[in-house]
Formats: sequence, C-alpha cells, structure tokens
Amino acid sequence: LCFSIEGIFSSLPQMERGISKIIGGDPKGKNFIYTNGKSVIIRDIEHPDIADVYTEHAHQVLVAKYSPSGFYIASGDVSGKVRIWDTTQKEHILKYEYRPFAGKIKDICWTEDSKRIAVVGEGKEIFGSVFLWDSGSSVGEISGHSKIINSVDIKQTRPYRIATGSDDFTTVFLEGPPFKFKISNNHHGRFVNCVRFSPDGNRYASCGSDGQIFIYDGKTSEKICALGGDKAHNGGIYAISWSSDSTCLLSASGDKTTKIWDVGANSVVTTFNMGNDVLDQQLGCLWQGSHLLSISLSGFINYLDKANPSKPIRIIKGHTKSIQSLTVHTNDGKPYIYSGSHDVHLISLTIMASHYWDAGTGDNDGFLGKGHTNQVNAMAVNDSGDLVSCGMDDTLRFTNLCKKEYNAQDTVKLDVQPQSLAVGPSGYTVVVCMEQVVLLKEKKKVCQLENLNYKAQVVAIHPGGVTVAVGGEDGNIYMYSIQGNTLKENDGVKTLKAKGPVTAVAYSPDGAFLAVCDANKVITLFSVADEYKEENTYHGHHAKIVCIGWSPDNQHFATGGMDSLVYIWTLGITASKMKLTDAHRLYHISGIAWLDEHILVTTSHDACVKQWTITFK
Repeated sequence: LCFSIEGIFSSLPQMERGISKIIGGDPKGKNFIYTNGKSVIIRDIEHPDIADVYTEHAHQVLVAKYSPSGFYIASGDVSGKVRIWDTTQKEHILKYEYRPFAGKIKDICWTEDSKRIAVVGEGKEIFGSVFLWDSGSSVGEISGHSKIINSVDIKQTRPYRIATGSDDFTTVFLEGPPFKFKISNNHHGRFVNCVRFSPDGNRYASCGSDGQIFIYDGKTSEKICALGGDKAHNGGIYAISWSSDSTCLLSASGDKTTKIWDVGANSVVTTFNMGNDVLDQQLGCLWQGSHLLSISLSGFINYLDKANPSKPIRIIKGHTKSIQSLTVHTNDGKPYIYSGSHDVHLISLTIMASHYWDAGTGDNDGFLGKGHTNQVNAMAVNDSGDLVSCGMDDTLRFTNLCKKEYNAQDTVKLDVQPQSLAVGPSGYTVVVCMEQVVLLKEKKKVCQLENLNYKAQVVAIHPGGVTVAVGGEDGNIYMYSIQGNTLKENDGVKTLKAKGPVTAVAYSPDGAFLAVCDANKVITLFSVADEYKEENTYHGHHAKIVCIGWSPDNQHFATGGMDSLVYIWTLGITASKMKLTDAHRLYHISGIAWLDEHILVTTSHDACVKQWTITFK
C-alpha cells in the first residue's frame, strides 16, 4: 500500500468583525498567504486550488509574511511566538523560533535584505520588537505608543525606516538601525489599522477606523495629503496595499467597498461595490502584480476586476471553521464532495455552511437559500439525489443536488438534537438523537422510538434496506428491522458488543460486513452472513476513532481519529495497515469517504478538505 496527496482544498481566512486581516504576497508574485486557526495557508494566485498548509504553531496564528528573498516565511501567533521556516522544502523546516514579547503578534515585516524582522502586537508592557532573523538580537526598539500596535512596515530602500499604527490613534516613525523613535503623527481620529510603505520607499500610507487614509513622506514622515479629503471611505478602513509601481493604492473598508486610488492625483480610479450584506464588509486586501485581491468578512477571497468593478473575476469560497461532516456523490459522471461546517460570521449568529466541491478542480460553492442555522452533524446522499443533512438546529433537510438550493418544504423538525443519520433504499432515512430513533420514508416521519434505555450515537442501514444498526454510548450496537412504516427491535440478531462507547458504524457496500469503531481505539468487524459473528478486531489508533469509510472494492476501509491519523485497513488482514501520518497535523479527523477505489477524501477541524491517491500493491 502506498499513498500520495492528490489535492488540498484549503480553508478560507478566519475572520473577525472589525479586525483587519493580513494577506501577504510572495516576492516572486506566484503565491499569496494568510492564516486560519493554527494554520498558515499558501495558495497559488493563478491557480488557488493548488495549496499548502503549515500547521506547526501550537496556538492561533494571526499573521505570516514572506521574506523579500522568498526563501523563508515568518509567522506569529497569539502567544507571542514567531516561527521562521523554510519555503523551499516540502517539510518547511523550522530555522528559528523567538518570543519577542508575551502576547498577540498582529503584524510582521522584513527589511529588504531579509536580515531583520519587526513584529508588533499586544504585549503586556512591550508592543513591538525588531531583531536579527538569525540570532534574535535586538536592533533597536519600537516605542512611542501607549496601546496595542496593529500594524508595522519597513521601508524597502535604504536608509531604513519603520512605520507603526496603533489603537492609540497615532502612527509612529522610527529611524535606524538601530531603530529608535523619531516622530509621532496623530492625524487619525480612531484606531490605526494598517500602515504600508510604497515599494519605492518614497511614501507610506496609513488607514484607520475613522475612514481616512493619510499619505506621508517615506524619509521624513511629513504628511503629504489625506486621500479623498475628509473621508476616503464611509466606514472604517482595515487594509491598504500599494501597486508595484508605487503610483496607486488599494483600500478595503467596512463600508463594503474597495477602492483604487491614484495617490499622486489624490483621486479614486475605481470603486468596487462588494455587496449589501454585513458579510460583504472588506477586511483585507493585496495588490500583487496584475492581481487585486480583497477578503470579505465571510472569508471569501475576491479577485477584483478593474474592467468590471461590479463583479469580481472569481470568488474563492470554502470553510472558515472546522468541518464536521462529509459525504461524496457522483452526478452526471462527475465526482462531488459535500462538506458541512459551522462557520461563525457574526458574534450573535452561527451560520451553517454546506459546500459542494468539484473533486477534479477544487471549485466549490455554497447552497442557495436559507439552510441550517447551526452546526451540521451528519450528511448523506439518498437514491433520489438529495443531500440529507441534520444539524444542531434540530432539523433534517433534504436538498436536491441538481438545484443545489435549500427548500423550506423539505425540512423536517425533530424533537431533540440529531446525532447521526443514515439513508437506505426505498426512500428510507434513519436519524438517531440521544433519546430517540426516528424513521422517515419519502421525507416524512413514520416511526419514532422514544425512552431508549441507552444513549444513541451513530447509525447505519444495511444496503438491503431492512436492518438498522444503532451504536450506543454504552458500547452496544442495537439491531432494528424496518417493517413497512415501523422500526422494530430485530429479534433475529442479538445486540452486538463493541470494545467501548460506539463512535462510528458502517456496512460494507456489498453488505457482507458491519464495521464498528469505538472510543477505546478499536475497530470490530462483524460478519453479517454468520449472524453478525465477530470476525476481526483492528488496532493502531492512539486516540478515539471518530469516522470510517468503506472502499467501493469491499476489501478496504479507512478510519480517522482524534490522533490526527488516518489508517487504511485490508479486510481479513489485521496486521496490514497503511498510516497516513499527520493527515491533518494537530487536528482531529472529522470525515472520511472514498470517491472511487483509489481516491480517499478526508476532512478535519482545520477546515481543509484533502484528496489522497491510494495504491494497493
């Protein structure tokens, strides 16, 4: 057995309302970079489906920046750690790790010779530091602010200068090295969110929550002008990015627009109206070569079109929070991946995001209409081509995959929160809640078992459509039979015993075996033809197993656990297993499914979808 990564469908940037999101660029112009949770995501700007994920931080990462040489990336997390790592090797070898101060690192920049790094953020007493990249030795101090520093930039031409912007409404200008305070500017009336030098070093710009952009001399910090006069935008401005020729500036605002400014003429060249919803607020931007990118509060990455400002060239969509459920389906000969999450966009509102992915290209989108209002716990595709999903909003939904639009008529309200679901032939669906087992036929509730003497966790329906297996927290698998519109305890099959609380159950596609995973890290295989006799047990995981998927060949199955591991097992050979080490490093595996006999799909709490090519020798 051998494997290789086929593709990574990356998470989007993790966003927070009213907080700017930094998106960095590769000096060669090939990649762009941003963060989500503990991950740093690198994506090809021409082909954003080509991605790489760095997951070595132990805490949430807020910023990552390429060195001007392009050989290294410096990333900073909320604990104050800065990791400097290699970009040329697949393993991203760590070169150095420093902790310049204890607290959030909010921005990072390098000198043009890739030898010095400045970091700023939210320390207890110190809000910034500047040091040599290879020794950590200080090369001056960042001072002059009384509150959190949100942004820092270094002039990329000599003599070096540093500009910073803070919650104290001021920008500070430093000379060096060694760097020391030169002057403070208090032109902004609210938080300063971003400061950036022009590539030629002649000017730098600052933007703030007051909706203003100021332009300063890059050598003296003398104020040159305010773009747009009293207001550059009608809302707070969270990010700015210069064009490569230093003549124009891109700005991103909470007023749901981005603008291109001709800095010399102090005029707006183009205004991009990004929408009317609160999620259309623009919190980040990047001008890289001919590409203009902006990031919405939704996390969507917009490729702006100067020729058609009303509509982006493309919008990169996906998940911003952990993926909780997964299924796959082939439609018109084309394989699709469906994933469910709980992407929190607003503090007061949790929005479920169900996405479908073209498994060949990685292109994806969300479903239209109003869907689940909370986390999706499970999903499957039935014989009618409906995506059946259940969520923490206590609903079961049937969504037609041709229309890809939620339908309020095809929503079933459940009495209590659903844990898991399974679909079978003849329009049957079984949903398990902690206190109930519910049978539906043709989208209608027909039977409900209540007052169970166990806590139901997971469910599977035999491909024959008669037998239902329900896994309990007590370590038992309870067997039921579907008889018309009723669900009855199966007198012909005894209750099965697992080795611990049952966490996943799945029948093989041919119905010959039932695989049961448990919290004690054991997979137990039962032979259906032999009256569910225990056939084999499989061991290897280091933590609770949470998901299982059978290969269409009926000879292999894959399991994923809270140990970040994915194992592929061969039927009847308990010692034969293939380990996908660190499949989603440092994150729980949440879903496993096979597109065909050789392509495995995995999802995780890192909000990424990965495709693996599996070869059986």
